[in-house]
Amino acid sequence: MPQKITPYKDSQLGKKEQVTHMFDTISKNYDGLNRVISFGIDIKWRKKVVDILKKEQPQSILDIATGTGDLAIALVKTGAKKIVGLDISPGMLAVGKEKVSHKKLDGTIEMVVGDSERLTFEDNSFDAVTVSFGVRNFETLTTGMAEILRVLKPNGTLVVLETSVPTRTPYKQGYNFYTKNILPLIGKLFSKDNSAYGYLSESASVFPHGENFNNILREIGFIDVTNKPQTFGVASIYIAKKG
Repeated sequence: MPQKITPYKDSQLGKKEQVTHMFDTISKNYDGLNRVISFGIDIKWRKKVVDILKKEQPQSILDIATGTGDLAIALVKTGAKKIVGLDISPGMLAVGKEKVSHKKLDGTIEMVVGDSERLTFEDNSFDAVTVSFGVRNFETLTTGMAEILRVLKPNGTLVVLETSVPTRTPYKQGYNFYTKNILPLIGKLFSKDNSAYGYLSESASVFPHGENFNNILREIGFIDVTNKPQTFGVASIYIAKKG
């Protein structure tokens, strides 16, 4: 199982409560900082998630850890009639709701506060579930993934976009330098929360990416599990099915 990394080392709160507080704190700056930190490549990665699901023609999608709703909004292009964006942070959702309303998508996208490890939806509720840069924030990874499997319809599709660590030289060395030195510095300069971007880079470094995450999905019960490394391996798109 992945090492448990938390945003605030001295806090007595559990990881879930700490993550909620962290994202509430950085919610106003999150979108802009993400564009700077990823050089805008995260937009391209989300487009690939949308392209994957377009082929499946889902009518209902649950976007877990939706944050400010970037992926939920992009998923409208799949043709889905119902998209639910769920996040544990009310602050992030507030920003997301403004974006959804601005784009006049309220009839398609519903933004709700919720816990990924205690989903309130019935079994077999959604044709597809997506998670973009969120699974590494789950307090108990296997619990969250098992909940996703539960709410997926039979033959439903899971697509996870998550950071990973390059394994080839010189990308590995460049990635390590950037995440340990540059990313936290950018976070400190532009965010009110000095711990947030240090946590985000540290949690990415210990996440069981690649075949390790594939195996976790298989153990939980997903089938047809594959992963597609992105941009020299700094992110991966995982695709799996419910049997």
